[in-house]
Amino acid sequence: MNLLSIQSHVAYGHVGNAAAVFPLQRIGVDVWPVHTVQFSNHTGYGEWKGQVFDAGMIREVVAGIEQRSVLNECDGVLSGYMGGADIGGAILDAVAAVKRANPSARYCCDPVIGDVGRGIFVREGIPEFMKAKAVPVADIITPNQFELDYLSGRGSDTLAKAREALKAVHDLGPRAVLVTSLLTSETPDDAIDLLASDDTGVFRLRTPKLALSVNGAGDAIAALFFAHYLRGGDIGQALAQAASSIFGILACTAEMGAREIQLIAAQDEIVRPSRMFEAEELRA
Repeated sequence: MNLLSIQSHVAYGHVGNAAAVFPLQRIGVDVWPVHTVQFSNHTGYGEWKGQVFDAGMIREVVAGIEQRSVLNECDGVLSGYMGGADIGGAILDAVAAVKRANPSARYCCDPVIGDVGRGIFVREGIPEFMKAKAVPVADIITPNQFELDYLSGRGSDTLAKAREALKAVHDLGPRAVLVTSLLTSETPDDAIDLLASDDTGVFRLRTPKLALSVNGAGDAIAALFFAHYLRGGDIGQALAQAASSIFGILACTAEMGAREIQLIAAQDEIVRPSRMFEAEELRA
């Protein structure tokens, strides 16, 4: 399997492509990374060095790949944080080019907009671009709860409301949706839920809540879920595999007391999670 991953990148730590590429490679996926930024570290540290690449740079790199006559071998495109609407436009152009070459290719958009407690943290215009342009052409999206609420235009503080929000997001275009973190009135205080939905059903997976706050877990789970879903076509199984791997990595990170997600130290969890969680199908 070959995936084109267009995301931010950091030299130190693991967010964006630095969180997505290695886990994909570890499960046997050949990744073609295109970086939208090259930073020293993620911005959560409060200071960083590096630069943001413009849309022309992204188009130039993708055009170079296209000149190799290999886009027909690309099985999917993965995107995450978009620095501006112009970057988003270049990403959607890349998706269109891949799908022209390989009509069976799929696009997974991690619609990075904001988070619970922080609100919207992307540049002006990006939330609107995500909802109006990126999400409608995506086959798969991987929002967190805040992004689910924004895209659906409704709340999700109960499981019933979350399912209504899922339906509203499906109506925008995506066939499959993974909600990477969900807390409802039904979620125990010591747990966190994930929801995945496509035309085969809605599935919930619950894991213990870990006492840590790190960047990059959302980027990593989006990548793993996308690959597992493309390979097997079973959304419940893709949810179980991706969530179990990320839980194992985060558990190792918490045990080490690390600030950065421990993708390398816990890399065996990517392939053989030490604890497998099962996805429960939710009946209507």
